Amino acid sequence: MKFTSRLLLFLLLCGLVLQTSCREESKKTLETAPITFTKEGELSLIQKDQDSLITTMAIEIAETEYETATGLMYRKSMEEDQGMLFIFPDVALHSFYMKNTEIPLDLLFIDENLKIVHIHQGAKPFDETGISSEVPIKYVLEINAGLVDQWALEIGDRIAYDRQ
Repeated sequence: MKFTSRLLLFLLLCGLVLQTSCREESKKTLETAPITFTKEGELSLIQKDQDSLITTMAIEIAETEYETATGLMYRKSMEEDQGMLFIFPDVALHSFYMKNTEIPLDLLFIDENLKIVHIHQGAKPFDETGISSEVPIKYVLEINAGLVDQWALEIGDRIAYDRQ
């Protein structure tokens, strides 16, 4: 009887150790798979008053429901000359948050005429507070935090973009 109890306890412990090991291994696999930037187009930022080029950048485009919900989540970094352009099927108020987003961002809210109508600077990583467009928009451009000041972007500046 003692032998059977001990054998059963031993087998139970072995199963528990094996199950825990497998779970830990799958977590490690998920954590090490980086999401990399995929260039899907090029975007130009244009100054409103002088119609001069401020800068150009490579963009990823988010327009499906999944892409717009995920955005730049789970990314460790983004180059200065890269951004994500969200394209919505409608012109409406839209809201963003930084859930699972590790990169501090500036958000440019852009109307259907490709003009910047609202700017939100310094969105904090992992902050789930809503960031509203405040006015109806068609596009949002997410760029690294600090670039709005560095490039002296203003309401009324505009964008132009091409898909690859």
